[in-house]
Amino acid sequence: MKNVLVLNASLQGDNGNSSQLTSEFVTQLRQTESIKVEKVDLNALNLPHLSAQEMQTWSMLSDNMTPEQATLTAYSNDLLAQLERSDVIVVGMPMYNFTIPSTFKAWIDRVARAGRTFSYTSEGPKGHLQGKAVHIFAARGGIYQGTDNDTQTPYLRLVFGLMGITNVNFVYLEGLNMGQEHALTSWQNARESMAALVPVIA
Repeated sequence: MKNVLVLNASLQGDNGNSSQLTSEFVTQLRQTESIKVEKVDLNALNLPHLSAQEMQTWSMLSDNMTPEQATLTAYSNDLLAQLERSDVIVVGMPMYNFTIPSTFKAWIDRVARAGRTFSYTSEGPKGHLQGKAVHIFAARGGIYQGTDNDTQTPYLRLVFGLMGITNVNFVYLEGLNMGQEHALTSWQNARESMAALVPVIA
């Protein structure tokens, strides 16, 4: 049985286009593979921006923490536990103002931790999460794939690669605000790309 972590970053929750894609993908996975799914709505999780006080707790012993510090360090520790026990990470990724949602950045800031998911070495950073796969379902109002305006793709490859995850795949759902005909074609193309990913996981 594979553990699948689903991270939805849409402000629209389950109604977001990227969330609908992750839902369809998980449904297809269940038909071919025995999986256990953990689903996280990052918008509902309402993580605060990372603070110096929270980061300081990562190097503290739990016995020395105040109740407030224990609450702060739990943000990262709980998210790390989810990530570390997962085999496959499925991400619903809308584009807001040409970049990733701030809710997803708050998640990244707590799981990309030196000494936990990667280490600094004399040869550069070394990731500790090899063997996992990430499938990112990117929903966008315009068309950005393959252009300089697509800041998401290189950033997400970089940050997951930092943690040792180099198997990062993208399914693009673009041009959703460019007319109904274009949107329908984009949905069809995205579903075809999605279907091609399922046997790779199974």
